[in-house]
Amino acid sequence: MLWREVRFKLRSLIFARRIFRQDSDIGRSLQLLAEREQRPVEEVAADLLAGAVAQRQQAETILARWHELTPREQQVTALICLNLTNSQIAERLIVSPETVKSHIRNVLNKFNLRRKYDLRQMFSDWDFSAWEDIDLRW
Repeated sequence: MLWREVRFKLRSLIFARRIFRQDSDIGRSLQLLAEREQRPVEEVAADLLAGAVAQRQQAETILARWHELTPREQQVTALICLNLTNSQIAERLIVSPETVKSHIRNVLNKFNLRRKYDLRQMFSDWDFSAWEDIDLRW
């Protein structure tokens, strides 16, 4: 469903005042935000909900792609996100730096990205700290 469709349907079908009591924290926050933006409460609520839906869909897409990675590609991705260098990853996995580069290339292709930085950004809200102490050698 397109964002505009979601926005239109939400505007036509729901009214924020009915969903959120105005005396609740969410209702008051929504009212303040609408006043600051000089827009109707319903429009602000629709935009916020549409944004949340889009964000959730993106997160689900990333998770689905994560599951498409091989176990080794997941390991390399986790270590990249922990800011290890290619040499450090190679040493940790007991593989050559060229093998690490190959895994990185495959991961970037699967996510349609160009740089490791982009990969780190994509997974910036994921917690890879558990991967720091795991023995990843095969």
